[in-house]
Order: sequence, then structure tokens, then C-alpha cells
Amino acid sequence: MTEFKIKNCVISVVLGDITQTQADAIVNPANSRLIMGGGVAGAIKRIGGPTIEKEAVQKGPIRVGEAVATGAGKLKARFVIHAPTMPLPAMSTDLMSVEKATAAALRLARGLELLSIAIPGMGTGVGGVPVKDAAQTMVEAIRQHLSEGTTLRQIILVSIDKTLIDAFESVLR
Repeated sequence: MTEFKIKNCVISVVLGDITQTQADAIVNPANSRLIMGGGVAGAIKRIGGPTIEKEAVQKGPIRVGEAVATGAGKLKARFVIHAPTMPLPAMSTDLMSVEKATAAALRLARGLELLSIAIPGMGTGVGGVPVKDAAQTMVEAIRQHLSEGTTLRQIILVSIDKTLIDAFESVLR
């Protein structure tokens, strides 16, 4: 784990499984229909339980650039924040959608007055966004959010992909 401080917030970069992360909320890079199929969403549903998806789908559909929170089932987190990076399941996505989804998740965390959030690579799985570009875009969205003021004191960037972890660290340095 590597840590960086921006304003009053610690950004932790962690190689690991987001479903095992201790935070007020974890982010699901969703699709607009909030159906939790593969990738991070599938892992969240598998470990946290199907109630997460049931609750999410009832709150959808939502657009890229919006986010909703659900309970976290059996996960260590209190909430799952679902922030779509694509309109439909298993679509490719782009950097604008990565930025919008990251910003939406952070705005909702502020609205819920959360202190900590864990965010995976947004759009880097089935979305097909190159990890270096996604890391750059996500960190820019985080910096923008922190410059506007936030309740967050810890943002955990977490992935099982060492290449993405290296990209996050490189951008934050």
C-alpha cells in the first residue's frame, strides 16, 4: 500500500480485492441498468449477496454521470455506490464516462457524509479503457472533488491488477 495526501484526504493505493476492503462505501463501476454481471460488479454480488443487485435494480435505470447507493449485504462496507461507466452491460466505454462516473460516486459519498470510499478501476475491465488513461482521468476527478471540499478523509484506489496500481501511483507522484 502506498499513501498520498491531498488536502485533508489520504489517497491509499492498494493491490487487493475491493470486496475485502474496509471502507464506508465501495464503488461498483456499473451499467445504467444496474445489472451486476461480471468483473467488479459480479464479485461484489458474489461476495456481498444478491440483495445488493435487487436493491440497485429497483433504483435504476440511471445515466452515466449519476450514482445511487445501496446496502452492502455481507461486505465490510456500509454501502455500495453504483456509478455507471456504460449504458448497457458489457459495453466498451470512454474517458468521459470514466470521469463522470468517478465524479458521481464522489459526489454521492459527500452527500452521504462518508469518511472513506474504495474505488476500483473505472472502465478498465469490460469497458476496455487503457489503465494508464483511466488512472489519469480518475485521479483528476478526485483532485477536482477534493478542491471543492468533501467529507472524505480516505480514498482507497484498489485493484487486483498490478498494472493499474502502478498507473495510479505514477499519476499521484
